[in-house]
Amino acid sequence: MENVKKEELNKLIGINKTNIFYDMVDVISSLYDMDQSWNNGGKKWTYEYKFRKSGKTLCAFYFKEDMLGFMIIFGKDERIKVEKIKSELSSDVLETYDNAQTYHDGKWVMFDITDNSILEDLKKLLLIKRKPNKK
Repeated sequence: MENVKKEELNKLIGINKTNIFYDMVDVISSLYDMDQSWNNGGKKWTYEYKFRKSGKTLCAFYFKEDMLGFMIIFGKDERIKVEKIKSELSSDVLETYDNAQTYHDGKWVMFDITDNSILEDLKKLLLIKRKPNKK
């Protein structure tokens, strides 16, 4: 799938959420050297934007009308680390994390991004998921 144009995202999710998406991509790209790809969003979403390395996904963004989703899947060891920093996370992030479904392959946590207030928390969670690999 080709890159989705910024104008198309503006129409789909709004200028504010589009700007938040690009800000988050900049932050993630500054920490991690990874493949980034646009995909079809499946049944529930219009588009997906993934960060992957060696067949493993770090995180993914999901887009549909007026919605920007951000997913991280936490394995068993990562969930133990998240438990240790819960006091540092906002109530919105904690509630989303606690209410997420845990499957055999991990806890799939989908955050609904409405503004940039949770960006620092998401960065902390990404650092648990994988250490930065950029100097």
